Amino acid sequence: MASTSAPGNNAAYGRIKSAASTLFSDNQSLISEIRKSLIMMKEIAVDMERDKESEMVKELETGVIQLLDASDHCTYLSTAIQSLGDEYQPGPEPTNFSKLFDDKIERLKAGSSSVPQNHPWIRQFREAIWNVHHAGQPMPGEEQEDIVMTSTQCNLLNVTCPLSGKPVTELADPVRSMDCKHIYEKKVIMQYIKSKHSRSQCPVAGCPKMLQLDRVVCDPLLLIEIDEMRSMNKESTRHDVIEDFTELDEED
Repeated sequence: MASTSAPGNNAAYGRIKSAASTLFSDNQSLISEIRKSLIMMKEIAVDMERDKESEMVKELETGVIQLLDASDHCTYLSTAIQSLGDEYQPGPEPTNFSKLFDDKIERLKAGSSSVPQNHPWIRQFREAIWNVHHAGQPMPGEEQEDIVMTSTQCNLLNVTCPLSGKPVTELADPVRSMDCKHIYEKKVIMQYIKSKHSRSQCPVAGCPKMLQLDRVVCDPLLLIEIDEMRSMNKESTRHDVIEDFTELDEED
């Protein structure tokens, strides 16, 4: 019996891991679509603010908050699915997967201080609306330093590839580790991992995670998050130019 149960357990583990991988990928695609919708809603809101449709802008902001809440739930689910695929081990008793998911999601929620109204995305949305008529001016109740600090927030852990030194916004083929979430140029990181016999420590200073070829990928959110960083960099540059002109006017 022992000799036949081991192959059965291995087969069950393989099926669970494969199913978890598929579900994780599908859920990440959903999060990606939500992120695209948020970008579109911000652009529409900016156009409406130009047309002085302030009530419609408020309705869009409410919609953005609701979408962010849905996105958070999807993120919890993705993390729970990934954890199940990585940690599941067949046992002698039937596994209650529903309870495993619920418990994991509750732990993730309990450990998160995320509130949709305080999400960086809401700050970016409000700043984009404010800048339609008040570009270069601090938002009410904030100093200029607060604007710079908040508007440069993003979801990317590193802004340059640790091997090539290129900014992530200039990478031709960016990839991200599924384990430590650091970003690299694909060609360089693949060569690096292969040179270490397909298993090596992340080259970002201080990161203890080990890299594996099949876990360094271009996930659905990565390109969108890089585009967000490009947009924030352009917005920051535009503000700097406005400030420079203001200083010149004051000198005159």
